[in-house]
Amino acid sequence: MTGSEAAATRSVVVFCPDWPVTAALGAGGDAEGRLVAVVEGGRVLAASPAARAAGVRREMKVRSAQALMDGLEIHDRVPDDEARLFEQVAEAVGALAAHLEVLRPGICAVPARGAARFHSGEEVLVERLYDAVESAGFECRIGIADGLVAAQLAARAQLVVPPDGSAAFLARFPVGEVAPPRLADLLVRLGLESVGRLAALPGAAVSDRFGAVGVAAHRLARGLEARPVVARPAGTDLVAEVRFESPHTAAEPMVFAALGLAERMHASLAGAGLGCERFAVEVECADRSEASRTWRHEGALSAAAVAERVRWQLQAWQYQRRFDERAGGVVALRLVPDGLFADPGRQLSLLDGNREALERMERAAARVQAILGHTGVVTAQLAGGRGPGEQVVRTPWGDAHQEQRAEGPWPGRLAAPSPVRVPADVQRVRLRDAEGCEVQVTARADLVCAPAVLVTEGRELAVSGWAGPWPATERWWAEDGSRVARLQVTVVDGRALLLAVEGGRWRLEGAYDS
Repeated sequence: MTGSEAAATRSVVVFCPDWPVTAALGAGGDAEGRLVAVVEGGRVLAASPAARAAGVRREMKVRSAQALMDGLEIHDRVPDDEARLFEQVAEAVGALAAHLEVLRPGICAVPARGAARFHSGEEVLVERLYDAVESAGFECRIGIADGLVAAQLAARAQLVVPPDGSAAFLARFPVGEVAPPRLADLLVRLGLESVGRLAALPGAAVSDRFGAVGVAAHRLARGLEARPVVARPAGTDLVAEVRFESPHTAAEPMVFAALGLAERMHASLAGAGLGCERFAVEVECADRSEASRTWRHEGALSAAAVAERVRWQLQAWQYQRRFDERAGGVVALRLVPDGLFADPGRQLSLLDGNREALERMERAAARVQAILGHTGVVTAQLAGGRGPGEQVVRTPWGDAHQEQRAEGPWPGRLAAPSPVRVPADVQRVRLRDAEGCEVQVTARADLVCAPAVLVTEGRELAVSGWAGPWPATERWWAEDGSRVARLQVTVVDGRALLLAVEGGRWRLEGAYDS
C-alpha cells in the first residue's frame, strides 16, 4: 500500500453504555432495576436497561415514554456533569495506556500497538482495562479494530477484530456508520445501504460524484484512515498558548481565554491549509506540574465547540483539585492540534461576503454561551414532522448541524399557512358540543358531533367555525405509534387555533394570525 492507502491505526475503544444515565445518577448511583430516562429537547436521549426493557427508546417523546409505565424517573441532560464524571474513567484508562483521547463523555480511545506490546498482548490489555474501569466504579465495553470507527462498533459488541479485518467487519453495517447523515441518506436512495456496497465502488467514481466527504466515507468503509495524515510543516507553530499574569485556581476565569485560544488555533490551521483530528488541552501550574487531556476534533468542531470541551476539561480538573492552592494555580493554558491533514476548505455561499460581521457575531454568541453553558445559545433549523412543534429544532450554538429532511414526505402534515405561535409545553384544552359532551373523533377521522364550546385556561369560548379533522398516524411501525387528528377552530374572541386530539384528549398545538 502507498502512504495514503495505509491501513487505519489499530485502536482500543472504551465505551460506557448509557453514560447520560450514569451521570444523571451520579458516582455510585446504581441504575440496576431502576426505570430512568435522560431527556433533551423533549425527547429521550438515553434510558436505563430496565426502562429499555419496558419499551423506552431513544428519540421517543417524553410523554410517550411516561405513558408506558408508572414511576419512570425523568432527568434533564447536563453535559457538564457527564464530562466531569467521565474524567474518572479517562484517568483509569490513561494509567494503562499513553495518548488517550476522549471522543465524547462516555467513550475514549487509545492506540492499541504500544499499549498491547507493553501489556503482553491485546487480550491482557483488554482484561486490565476492564479491571481498571471497574475499580473506578463504572461498567464498560471494550473493542479493538483497525480504525476508530470500526473500534467503536467493535466496542458495542465487545469484540476484538483481527488485524486487517476491519473492512470485512464493517461491510454488514448500515452506510450511516461511516457517512454523515446527508450523504448516507443519498447513498441509501441510490441503493448503497451497507458499508460493504460503498467500499466496492471505485475510488475515482466516488470522488467525482461525492467529493471530499464521499472520499472520506469510502476510505473508512475500506478500513483506511478517513484522510491521509500529513507532517507538520517545518517552521510552523500551531500551538495556541496564553500565559496568565496571576495564577487561576478556578475554571471559569479561563473560559474566555479558551475561546480566544480556539479561534487562534483554527486561524493557524486555516492559514497552513490544515485540519486536525484531535487537540490536546494542557495546563501548566505555578509549581511546574502539568495536566493534559486529548479530545477528538475530526475537523468538525467550531471554535465555540472546542472552547466548550476545554471548559468541561477545566471543570473536571478543578473538581479533582489539579490546580488548587497547593499547585499554585494555572499560569498557562495551551491548545495543541494533532493528527494533521490537508484541509480542502469549503465552498463559500453568497452570505459569506461580510466575514468580519459574521466573525463578530460568532464571537459574541460564543462568549454568551461560555457564561450560560452549552445549551444557553441555540440556533433554529427547519426539520421534518407533521405537528407545528416538530418542524423546527433548536441546536446548541457551535454544534455541527445535522441535515433534516424537512421537505418530507410527511403524510398528515397540514398545508400552509402554519401557526405563528406554538406553546412551549403541552397545553390541555376541552372541546364540547352544544349538549356539553366531549367531542370525539372516530377511527375514520370523522367528528362524532359538532364542536360548540372550547374550554381553555379556565374560560369557555363559543366556537364560531371549524375545519377538519385531518388524521396523521405517526410512527405506525413502533410500539409507541400514535393516532393524531388535528382540527382548526375559530372562537368568538376572534382567534384562530389549531387543536389536536390523541387518545381522546385535546391539546392546543398553535395559534394563527387573526
